[in-house]
Amino acid sequence: MVPSQAAMAAEEEGFTIGGALRYNIYSKSWENNPDATQFTWDTWRLNVDGTKGGIDLSFEYRFYPDSDAHFIHHGYFGYQLDEDLYGKLGVFQKPFGITTYASHSWWFQTPYYVGLEDDYDMGVGLDYTPTEDLELQLAYFRQAEPNGSLNGDNDIASRYSYDVVATDDADLKELNTINARVAYQLTPCWEVGASAQVGQLYNSELDDSETAYAFAGHLEGNMGNWNIKTEFVNYDYNAKDNDGNKLTAVPMGAYGSTYHVAAEANMYVAGVAYSVPVEFGPVTNLQFYVDYTYTQKLEAGMNDTQQLVPGVLVTAGPVYTYVDVAMGKNHPWIGGDWDTGLTEGAEDDWETRFNVNFGYYF
Repeated sequence: MVPSQAAMAAEEEGFTIGGALRYNIYSKSWENNPDATQFTWDTWRLNVDGTKGGIDLSFEYRFYPDSDAHFIHHGYFGYQLDEDLYGKLGVFQKPFGITTYASHSWWFQTPYYVGLEDDYDMGVGLDYTPTEDLELQLAYFRQAEPNGSLNGDNDIASRYSYDVVATDDADLKELNTINARVAYQLTPCWEVGASAQVGQLYNSELDDSETAYAFAGHLEGNMGNWNIKTEFVNYDYNAKDNDGNKLTAVPMGAYGSTYHVAAEANMYVAGVAYSVPVEFGPVTNLQFYVDYTYTQKLEAGMNDTQQLVPGVLVTAGPVYTYVDVAMGKNHPWIGGDWDTGLTEGAEDDWETRFNVNFGYYF
């Protein structure tokens, strides 16, 4: 989750090439076999950022050797239309909620796992900053980001961020999504904002679309070494299956795998972090944090999902290490309920994944 060190050259023409190499060590509480604890090659990625002739370029492509998957993260052209207005074209982050992340940990918060945090799609966008205190963003996304490759084959679920995808029972895809976001600096340290997202979930078998929407309100602040993130999200992935029945759960895919999520939910997000400057060899900062999300599913009979991640980010030059104790209840990535965790769930106990992610960013 640490951004590339290859920053875009805003005033001088030229390009910088960067990337990252990351490894994971993890242990899962819900497995009792040799695979429960592993040391894996998480990611390597390539970044290109720069400007030529007044037109900016930002591009990132990712490879996940452990799953033999690779796909675009983002890739767009940008142009400063005037002093206050900036335009984008390509694959870029949807302006929704707290950007770039509503989280501090390597795990994101639960909105990421339903396509509402750090989500990237293909479209055009405008960023308008009429004053230092106010930012307005408007974007139109024709469709989700391009499919990547999984085990050498094109795969609809091989992508970085979660999107609604097609299954045998529901031949769905996202189309014509409009995002709007406003953020205002109450003080130099506190930002308040609101976001809206409206789009189509098109069923090619029915040749018909339903309207899906999401709304968010957020507050983020910095007080000395403290950072606080809070967010409320309401969404309704209104969609029908191939027989014309309204879905109570929709299929979503990323990283080469698909699961279902509740079609309607409220999400309550909170995170707090405290940074401690240190001088210990190459280590210059320790950021301690706790992130939490409560997902209230609005379909009767579904058990709610919770995610709690205490941890610390260790900064040592270009190396960023996340040490997380990720705890989840009815969570596909933290427990054994892969396809049901974010839908009906169960009255299960909490599960835990201890995870250490080492990343060298250049």
